[in-house]
Amino acid sequence: MDLPVDADRLRADLEANAAFGRVTYEAPEKLGRTNLTGSAANRAARDRLVERFEDAGLEVAVDAVGNLVGTWVPDSADPDAAPVASGSHLDSVPEGGIFDGPLGVYAALEAVRAMRDAGVEPARPVAVVSFTEEEGATFGSGLLGSSVATGATDADEALAFEDGAGETLGEALGRIGYRGDDEIDPASWAAFYELHIEQDTVLEEAGADVGVVTTITGITHCEATIEGEANHAGATAMGDRTDALAAASEFVLDVEAAANEVVAAESDSAVGTVGSLSVSPNATNVVPGRVEAGVDVRDVTRESMETIVGAARDSLARLERERGVQTAFERPFDVAPTPMDDRLRDAAHAAAESAGRTAIDLHSGAAHDAMRVAAVTDASLLFAPSRDGISHNPLEWTDWRDCAAATDVLAGALARVATE
Repeated sequence: MDLPVDADRLRADLEANAAFGRVTYEAPEKLGRTNLTGSAANRAARDRLVERFEDAGLEVAVDAVGNLVGTWVPDSADPDAAPVASGSHLDSVPEGGIFDGPLGVYAALEAVRAMRDAGVEPARPVAVVSFTEEEGATFGSGLLGSSVATGATDADEALAFEDGAGETLGEALGRIGYRGDDEIDPASWAAFYELHIEQDTVLEEAGADVGVVTTITGITHCEATIEGEANHAGATAMGDRTDALAAASEFVLDVEAAANEVVAAESDSAVGTVGSLSVSPNATNVVPGRVEAGVDVRDVTRESMETIVGAARDSLARLERERGVQTAFERPFDVAPTPMDDRLRDAAHAAAESAGRTAIDLHSGAAHDAMRVAAVTDASLLFAPSRDGISHNPLEWTDWRDCAAATDVLAGALARVATE
């Protein structure tokens, strides 16, 4: 089923959305935006999306945490049938790119318009989704809207999350007019597709039009604390020190070495990163007495993740023995690898073939709303190519032709599943 999308219409939508929170630079190749949940830019982006939903004849719903859904119920569809849904998010990181999130939302809308324009007669409704606070740049730690919608996070708990100024999510959404009272339940959907930019170079290097994700990486965040003894940097002999930062430097290298060993022996997609250090008292003339380290471990297999986490624990135990420090280790965030649905993946490959597009399988090293939705219904994640793999950056770029090509595949896949 070949459903050519209107590439100019899609581009116009994405360029219009990019204006909300636009950051200007001297370099013309930089196109940045800061669209934080609850901001004036976020309200404007939401308002425009609602207008585009209404222009396309979609029924609009807004839930308690501001998730937005526009539903197309054509005459051919059973209005009570489980909808097929597709979408992503509108929010951004500070000075993020213009494609991360909005491509998935507006591609889903364009897919609906393409089906409508081509006279496709779905047997079930088709919904376009924009989840709140996917990036976690203002409230929570990310995937907030999809976590609430799928029951992983309590709505009242999420509404109480505060930003850096002490405003709650509930207050922010109420202030911009997007604290709704509709129910949005992904468990009631027949299927969910998310189109996103790849944020890597696999598609670019392969010359492929679209990626069909097999598995979304698991993610675990750990917090390691290393306690030494703060002391005078000049008056404390080298042999008399219990330097927490020196111990932490070994910990950082041990995590890196463990990840490299896993890549060599178990899984080439595994990664381990010590991405943050908080040093106390953090003074040049004081031997560091305490370090807090943030660890990020990811892979598409649980076993390799556990190997790296176990190595981090072993490193701390060794540092206690050899350096005399005291350590603690916590694991506050842990999400298992999430496989995507085979039926939906097959439909995406069939849509690509029908549209004359090249599709390849690959995994996702970043988290996406689709992994939350996959816990309650069939879900699939598609990728469009990213130039040089750059994302969360004003240099993020996906060629307009690539946006349209990936949307062709999304539209075809949605049409197939919606007419089943």
